[in-house]
Amino acid sequence: MNVGQPTLDQLRLFLAVVDEGSFNGAARKLGRAISVVSYGITTLEAQLGVSLFDREGSKRPVLSDAGKAVLAQARAVADDVDALMAGVLGFEQGLEAELGLAVDVMFPTNLVASVLREFQQVFPTVRLRLHVEALGAIAALVIDREADLGIGGPELIPQFELERIAIGDIDMVPVASPDHPLARMGTIPAGEVRKHRQLVLTDRSRLTAGKDFSVLSANTWRLGDLGARHALMREGIGWGNMPFHVVEPDLAAGRLVRLALPEAPGVTYRFHALWRRDCPMGPARAWLLDALKARLVQCPDTKVPRQQG
Repeated sequence: MNVGQPTLDQLRLFLAVVDEGSFNGAARKLGRAISVVSYGITTLEAQLGVSLFDREGSKRPVLSDAGKAVLAQARAVADDVDALMAGVLGFEQGLEAELGLAVDVMFPTNLVASVLREFQQVFPTVRLRLHVEALGAIAALVIDREADLGIGGPELIPQFELERIAIGDIDMVPVASPDHPLARMGTIPAGEVRKHRQLVLTDRSRLTAGKDFSVLSANTWRLGDLGARHALMREGIGWGNMPFHVVEPDLAAGRLVRLALPEAPGVTYRFHALWRRDCPMGPARAWLLDALKARLVQCPDTKVPRQQG
């Protein structure tokens, strides 16, 4: 059987009848005459060689088995065309077609997830690339145009190609396993921390390789993954500074203890938004920046409660 090629208008007439439950309802929704709707459905059925509705025994059109099979395909086609038109319109209005986001591993993951969930609803046509890295790797991704927006930590060395604005901070706390020698000390003497292995998050970028952030011990293990460093600390292999929001459940459960180091009882880790000076800020990037900043400022879980600090 030769199947004709339906038009987009015919598919939209079909979907309108299904959604409204009647030919009259579809005509009202589309602002068309009922005769136009009826003729369009009849023509579509003739082209496909099937009856889309079982009209006998009911005043309201009921989908036939063939109609049910066609429905999903028709919706997919209409949705694809709508997405195409929205993308073209957005591009004409300056909306980015694609956006790369690089986020510091210290940034709360739940905040990133909630923002990106809303982002896909507000900007459904924008394709997003997400990178999660540490320290100078964020700036490197933005400089190399792998990311359009970076959410990075403290500036280890100046990067004159980039614009930088502060967007908030989190608390970092030194922690170790309860069995660690530092944790068993009632009072930690000045200089004692240098004798014990510190687990350090290493910088994998070419820009700031070898630069250190809050390193107090001469004995270090360098790891490129925050989760691995967290696991090693819980095993008593070393101590280190961790985001409070990451280790708070461990502190509450006694799997880790906070160290009262005389050198640095806690550290503030400041976040900055980064983008290239030669890349104008588009609407999707501007929305993403504002949303991440607002969520971070509004999040209390990243701060050590005063009674604990």
